[in-house]
Order: sequence, then structure tokens, then C-alpha cells
Amino acid sequence: MAALPEITLTPIGVVRNSVPVPQAFDFDWQQLESRLVIRHELADALLGLDGYSHVVVLFWPHQVPAEVRGSKHRLHPLDDPQNPIQGILATRSQIRFNPILVTAARLLGVKGNVVKVCGLDAVNGSPVLDLKPYNPHFDAIPDATSPSWLAEAAERRRKAQEDRGGH
Repeated sequence: MAALPEITLTPIGVVRNSVPVPQAFDFDWQQLESRLVIRHELADALLGLDGYSHVVVLFWPHQVPAEVRGSKHRLHPLDDPQNPIQGILATRSQIRFNPILVTAARLLGVKGNVVKVCGLDAVNGSPVLDLKPYNPHFDAIPDATSPSWLAEAAERRRKAQEDRGGH
């Protein structure tokens, strides 16, 4: 393969919320409200975003040390040995070669240069790389499938939360 060019990104903003460090996989991110503070000079680029119910947030997991990025090519997803070994690119792990993470989050509002969302699994201070409106006509894939171990892992997490008295 020919040499690939280096890529430099400049964040468009930063995540602000009450979560200072990465959390265990069973943390309830769906209830977490976050503010995406966009650079002031980009505030006008948010025009029309408030017409959507959800946004897709691309962010950088800044607390993953450089030496950890790309350090594993294979792992047990969620560090659970009950899950089969998977290639890192077949997981949602932060230990990626280029850890650009993406989450669809519920849009709560836009005011000035601040976008308020719920359900973003980013910690406080995470650089925001991009925002895109979630479009159910293009982004939803009704016949999408995933391996059976993923549903089984979700069921184990759900039962563990119930056992701890969670919801």
C-alpha cells in the first residue's frame, strides 16, 4: 500500500458534563446530559440543527494514553472473557488505531454556541471533532444485524444491573 498522508484535526468544541474519567461499561450513559461547547467562531454553523431530535457526535477519547492507542489488535469486547475474541475494528473499544468515537445522542437544545445533548458516552473535556444531524431516512438501517454474542452480553449486563438494584 502506498504511504498514507498524516491527518491533522482541529476540534470544533469540547464536551462538558459531570463525568471526569472513563466509566465502567455498565455506567448509564443514556441519562447523562452534556453540553457541547462549540468554538465561538463556529456558532453560526449550528443554524438549523435544533430542527432535529438527535445528533451524531464524533469525539476524541483524550484520556486514552497514546501508548494504549492501537496497542491491541484483538480483545474480548468489554473486557469480558465470556465474549469471543474480536478484532479491534469489530468492536466499539476506545483502544483504536485512531480513536475517533461516534455516538448518536438526543438533542435537547441549541443556544448560542452550546449544544445540549443526552446520552453521549464522552467524559468531561473530550474534544468534539464534528457534529452531524441524525437523519432517520439515511442513518437507520432496518435490516442491520450483529453477532449473537452481542445480544447475550447485553442480556448479562441487564441482569447484572437488576441484581444491583439498577434500572
